[in-house]
Amino acid sequence: MTSVQERIFDVRGTRAVVTGAASGLGLAMAEVLADCGAHVTLADVDDARLADVATELAERGGTVRSFVVDVSDEAQVAGLVEDVVASEGGIDVVFANAGIAAVPGPAVEGGQRLDTVERSDWDKVLGVNLNGVLFTLKHAAAVMRRQRSGRIVVTSSNAGLRPEPVVCYGYTASKAAVLNVVRQAALELAPDGVLVNAICPGPFKGTRIGGGVTLDPDPEQERMWATTVPLGRMAEPEELKGLVLLLASPASSFMTGAAYLIDGGTLVLAGSA
Repeated sequence: MTSVQERIFDVRGTRAVVTGAASGLGLAMAEVLADCGAHVTLADVDDARLADVATELAERGGTVRSFVVDVSDEAQVAGLVEDVVASEGGIDVVFANAGIAAVPGPAVEGGQRLDTVERSDWDKVLGVNLNGVLFTLKHAAAVMRRQRSGRIVVTSSNAGLRPEPVVCYGYTASKAAVLNVVRQAALELAPDGVLVNAICPGPFKGTRIGGGVTLDPDPEQERMWATTVPLGRMAEPEELKGLVLLLASPASSFMTGAAYLIDGGTLVLAGSA
């Protein structure tokens, strides 16, 4: 890189936390931050996958550590933040990425049927996707306010901006709600030098969002999603890394309270942009 590129996108030594880091988009986030020299704490509820990811990133030269956490439990999130501060001395960047989507049951054009919504599924999805984001914001922001600096990036979805015919009511509701949480937090924290933004991915390979039971490739699911995207395909997790690096680096120093789409033009096709 040139000296200008190094300065603008430099995250070397940045103290970063990624929730939901053991797979999918969280793994892509952790990879690019670690590969570019950040000190990354990988957080996830899946302890076995988390250990494997931490080992893999460390073996390729990354400075990483791991912490098992269920973000729907505020006490565990507080413990995560306390652990990072004790180890690293502070927190510069948090990616509040952990998210789930319950299997919605019979679906019709336009979305999940209301009569298939189960309270237990609704509560579970909102517990992770909305409560987990709030808890992560709350405890990370307390540290960043004392520092007078920091960045928090929340993973929403393009399903938070329009009806989505595959994922469940809880998913679309939670992903829409976190966008307003981001805006409110950005306004509150701006005087403290803390930037808060959201990313809104479309369909990406390698996640369980959208009805996938496993992380393995599913050609039928991929064909279905491809028909919804003007670019004609699902995204690869690698394609998220540029946006992640932008939002974690000095290049985004005047960006807060915004939601950044990365969906292959899906909302254009839907007429919702």
